[in-house]
Amino acid sequence: MDSMSVDLSWLDIAVRLLLVITAGALIGINREMGGHAAGFRTTILVGLAACLTMIQANLLLSTLGKTPESFASMDVLRFPLGVLTGVGFIGGGAILKRGDLVTGVTTAATLWIMTAVGLCIGGGQVIVGLAGAVLAFVVLSPLKMLDRLISRKQKARLMIELPPDADVAITSMQSALEPRGFTFSFVGKAMGPSETTAYISYDVRWSWAGLDGGGAQLLATLQEHHKVVSFEMLTTGT
Repeated sequence: MDSMSVDLSWLDIAVRLLLVITAGALIGINREMGGHAAGFRTTILVGLAACLTMIQANLLLSTLGKTPESFASMDVLRFPLGVLTGVGFIGGGAILKRGDLVTGVTTAATLWIMTAVGLCIGGGQVIVGLAGAVLAFVVLSPLKMLDRLISRKQKARLMIELPPDADVAITSMQSALEPRGFTFSFVGKAMGPSETTAYISYDVRWSWAGLDGGGAQLLATLQEHHKVVSFEMLTTGT
């Protein structure tokens, strides 16, 4: 069963549905364990929708044909195209952007690849579909460890309370951290509840590999010498 047959038996349909559920579960469990929005059931449902669409296209193949009296004939390729368009909307809804922080891109890509897997299995290209599912699982799971080793640009915004010797403190902070790859950009100055207290804000940029992006280490270093009022990571490694 590695082609789109005109005559489709109930056994063929059952096998295709079972295989796409297995493929969706393989990928979905990985996403569920990671706490992502599109988890176990969502991934299976997306694959099932794509698979059922191609099965329907299979069943309609035998009804195609254009007689001299007809005005048009049905194009079954419109079914998978419609599914891909619909999943594009779902994937777009999974992507969130707040300032410089973008999340959900991998979730959207997972739904996209699962749709392609479902279309392949539903169309009878079982080997291609299962191979795609296995490769997707490898990218989402084992290759994630490699992804954590890649150094990427990070950005954070921090606010510290100005000490009496502000110029000396700021200079010492920058001279201590800039050789380690941290670049400081002045954002602004604000007064506290009392006029004797002032706060200064900085944007900090650096490159780091790992899940936390080095934000925890930077914050710990700053707190050793300064009173940090607020600290916010503006970019992450995802």
